[in-house]
Amino acid sequence: MSSTSQKHKEFVAEPMGEKSVMALAGIGEVLGKRLEEKGFDKAYVVLGQFLVLKKDEELFRDWLKDTCGANAKQQGDCYSCLREWCDSFL
Repeated sequence: MSSTSQKHKEFVAEPMGEKSVMALAGIGEVLGKRLEEKGFDKAYVVLGQFLVLKKDEELFRDWLKDTCGANAKQQGDCYSCLREWCDSFL
């Protein structure tokens, strides 16, 4: 299993509250701005989409690619971050 980034560790360590979408692992400034333009301005809004897709990795990765152009690594990092957060807090 690959190691997780510091950003991932910080995100999954606490409730997300009002964190920006850019707090998610795999989502930097460019992808964050693309998501914000489509109404996904907070991490919890992306979490909502993740849950609507029933935490399905393939569906979420496809959605992220189609919505903001995330590459495979970015998709995987974001999926893993949200999955681990859900395992801890839901």
